[in-house]
Amino acid sequence: MVKTAAVAPEEQHFILSSLTPGRAQRRLALAVVLALLVAFFAIAGRLSPVHLPRIDAFVPIYATAMFVNDSITAVLLFAQFSILRSRALLVIASGYLFTALVLIPWMLTFPGIFSPSGLLGAGQQTTAWLYILWHAGFPLFVIVYALLKDVDPAKRLWRGSAGAAILLSVAMTAAVVCIATFIVTAGHALLPRLLLDTVNLSTAWFYAAGSAALLSVLALIVLWVWRRSILDMWLMVVMCAYVIEICLISFPVPARYSLGWYAGRVCGFLSGSLVLFVLLYEITTLYAQLLRAVFAQRREREARLVTGETVAATIAHEVTQPLSAMVTNADAGLRWINHATPNLDETKATLEQIVANGHRAAAVIQRVRAMFRTGELNRTVFDVNGLVGETLPLMRAELQKHRVLVRTELTEQLPPVVGDQIQLQQVLLNLIANAIDSMVAVDEPRVLCVKSDLDDDGSVTVSVTDSGTGVIRHDINRIFDPLFTMKSEGMGMGLAICRSIIEAHNGRIWVAPNNPHGAIFQFVLRAEGATSANTPAKSATQRSPV
Repeated sequence: MVKTAAVAPEEQHFILSSLTPGRAQRRLALAVVLALLVAFFAIAGRLSPVHLPRIDAFVPIYATAMFVNDSITAVLLFAQFSILRSRALLVIASGYLFTALVLIPWMLTFPGIFSPSGLLGAGQQTTAWLYILWHAGFPLFVIVYALLKDVDPAKRLWRGSAGAAILLSVAMTAAVVCIATFIVTAGHALLPRLLLDTVNLSTAWFYAAGSAALLSVLALIVLWVWRRSILDMWLMVVMCAYVIEICLISFPVPARYSLGWYAGRVCGFLSGSLVLFVLLYEITTLYAQLLRAVFAQRREREARLVTGETVAATIAHEVTQPLSAMVTNADAGLRWINHATPNLDETKATLEQIVANGHRAAAVIQRVRAMFRTGELNRTVFDVNGLVGETLPLMRAELQKHRVLVRTELTEQLPPVVGDQIQLQQVLLNLIANAIDSMVAVDEPRVLCVKSDLDDDGSVTVSVTDSGTGVIRHDINRIFDPLFTMKSEGMGMGLAICRSIIEAHNGRIWVAPNNPHGAIFQFVLRAEGATSANTPAKSATQRSPV
């Protein structure tokens, strides 16, 4: 048998035996009880004169259906006990096992089904007394179940082996059923007469059935006093159904095969199915919750992986530019110092560039870390035109290497911009680097134009225009998505980083085609004192392309 660990009490809040019923569930339980009462009064009133014929197949069909229902319910409750180790669950599971097992001799000893007087040496009173034992025994299990739920928490849980407890419970329940069956079969002649003949009930039936009904009422009261869970509530409904079933069989016609007798059997079948349906609903609900939890965990794991890849790709992408510049400047410095007459001034200038690029690489790493954690940006007030003037020299080597002509169209007297200057410089560097890569594949002339302009709402717009291959129309909407790239060796992070930075500054970035060829990347920033820079983009055709 599979070993299962006991679930801690604080982890049982979603289990049927401990979950508090909601308003909808209480209303449903009340509706079931009212429906049973309506059926009882209808049968005891206007339908009482109706007589039904004897149907021999009804008893085995009813007993088989009840046996299956109660057996499955017992198995499910035993399974919950193996997990929760609740003594109360063990008792109520044994109660449903008791009702399932007692149905076997009840059906075999029923007169006229398998033999005129029944099997197992049964007498005329055997089946009736088995019914009384059945409907008196189960309420006793329910009472013990309710009382065990209110004992000391230290004694509430089973500390031993769950498998051994289940086997012992099954053996004891089967032994009780066997002993009861032996008593009512071997000693049927000594028992009070509950039946006058094979059909009609005697006066003694009312005392025996009334005692069983009182036990059900007592179980109902105990459950009402100690009710705490959905299972308690539906067991109360079952006890109500037990009382109504006994009353249907006894009134208004105390005889077998009457309308009330058949209706009582139907009521008994419904009462035996209620907890089973609730347990199946619980299993379905828990399975759905498990699936949602598994899917959520999978999405969380995938998100962590994507985030990790994104962080790694972002750092690699952003640090590549200053490292490349450092390597280029170091090569230039070596060439200057290896001349026959070393040019110390040029060497000093290249070393200064290396130092500056090193500091820029460190600043980039700090800004990348800031992008992936919550917190305020390092905002300062600066001039956009000055930012463009500082950024273009950083790309001078690449621009000269690929013979790119640079044009600047900067509007004078722009209002200062509020933002993180290093991050916004990274945006410009990414856009210029992408423009260079786009123009490498085309013939000359290769023209790069960087413009600044003042919008009507006081925001500042910066545009980077190239004469390269441009952007395919169906890629325009996803070109800023992470890990999307049109380069064979690209990481797909540059433009995604640009969008993240601009949006963190309450701005907006977009791309448009540049006629006759190339692309225009534009972003708008909030100027100092402006309310927002997140304004609709002007059409690219309204701006002067290169």
